Amino acid sequence: MTEEISFDIDIHPDRIERGEPVVHIDRLSIALPEGADRPYAVDRVSFQLHPGEMLCVVGESGSGKSMSANALMGLLPETVRVAQGRILLDGADLLQLPPEQLYGIRGRRVAMIFQEPMSALNPLMKVSAQIEEVFEAHGLLSPKERKAKALDLLTEVGLPDPIRAAGSYPFQLSGGQRQRVMIAMALALEPQVLIADEPTTALDVTTQAQILQLIRRLQTERNMAVMFITHDFGVVAEIADYVTVMQLGRIVEQGPAEDVLYSPRHPYTRKLIAAIPKPSGGSASQP
Repeated sequence: MTEEISFDIDIHPDRIERGEPVVHIDRLSIALPEGADRPYAVDRVSFQLHPGEMLCVVGESGSGKSMSANALMGLLPETVRVAQGRILLDGADLLQLPPEQLYGIRGRRVAMIFQEPMSALNPLMKVSAQIEEVFEAHGLLSPKERKAKALDLLTEVGLPDPIRAAGSYPFQLSGGQRQRVMIAMALALEPQVLIADEPTTALDVTTQAQILQLIRRLQTERNMAVMFITHDFGVVAEIADYVTVMQLGRIVEQGPAEDVLYSPRHPYTRKLIAAIPKPSGGSASQP
């Protein structure tokens, strides 16, 4: 008999001050196809995301964290299906909406930064054209306004020479610069919710720190709710307000970042925290 694992949504004072949740995942289960190593990629998962909050969903590969994010975006692969649960955005269940309504929400109200920009960006289009395309797809702005807005966004995300970047192809930019372009595209329609799926994994330590600082700054300035997916508790320690820990499709622990980091309850959480690299003796490089 499968053990029932249930976590009540934590009503923490800081979360009450942030107001009603913008996202509420309610007992979500996502079934895997027959022959998979387990029945569910995500098994009765519940969590909330509040305005102005940085929620880190942390776990190893296969824990279900990215699958949960893809369900929120309406981007689940055809090989899996939602078996039960609700995904509420401002109280509306996204799982009950027709595809045309979901299309209007994706990008405009919920946007996503992907792990590998070279896979997500079109290698044959210049950067500015790809950002302009976001507005065009939603029937927004004139061509001249789109071009100006693209340049504004590239400036906002801290590209050192936004005019040059706008006229470049993705391969002409560094990994950190490409990730900044992805962030600019995600912010284009001013979403309420930003999902960042391991956006710093392929970057060096210095660039990783810069991207984390950028996401945190933009989240604060825009009062966005950010769902940051990571396997690295070192990242959690840098940016999280609230933490949800997933293992094999289930939530094993969640709570305010300080509580989870300094008083972890579950052995799996303690294992992930123990894996944070410790500074070696001598001078540690500063980002």
